[in-house]
Amino acid sequence: MLKSLTAILIGSLLISYGINQFFIPHHILDGGMIGVGLIIHYVWELDVGFSIILLSIPIYILAWIYYRAFFFYSIPGFIISSLFIDWFSFLVLPYQVDPLLSAILGGLILGAGVGIMFREDISTGGFDLLAQMIAEKTKVNIGIMIFIIDFLVVIGGIFVITPTEVLLSVIAVTATGFSTMLLTLDTHGTIHTSF
Repeated sequence: MLKSLTAILIGSLLISYGINQFFIPHHILDGGMIGVGLIIHYVWELDVGFSIILLSIPIYILAWIYYRAFFFYSIPGFIISSLFIDWFSFLVLPYQVDPLLSAILGGLILGAGVGIMFREDISTGGFDLLAQMIAEKTKVNIGIMIFIIDFLVVIGGIFVITPTEVLLSVIAVTATGFSTMLLTLDTHGTIHTSF
């Protein structure tokens, strides 16, 4: 229990820092529900974490009805990581990193946060939860489902951010995926996750 709580707290702080320090100053998107929360933030200036929670309600209703285990599995990581994005936005240091470096560093830090949580079988919910449910129903690989959803979110951003920022977002999503993958590899080189 203590190990899981530590993973949630450290993972959520890293996610918050990656988004607030590196993504938001350069209008960089991530994939999944975080990406949608960032789009809403860039358009209407609503808090990212609050938007994630609000938009995830229909997914959690579906999970409660059809996949109760997934619901309970992802609630703690989802709620805490979403709240931390907003609560700890003040931790941003008073300097700006080059946009390309921000995309890479932000992605690596965000991916590290997600990876630390995944290692303890903790999900951040959102579209990852939806991908789990679709994969369970269709038997499509969960990694493919998450990649498709992330790609669609970033492509959806072309109406909100510049082409350069879209390219930076693709780099950020790649860095996030790479970092998450590295942290979820077990000693035999296979990905450790309950998905």
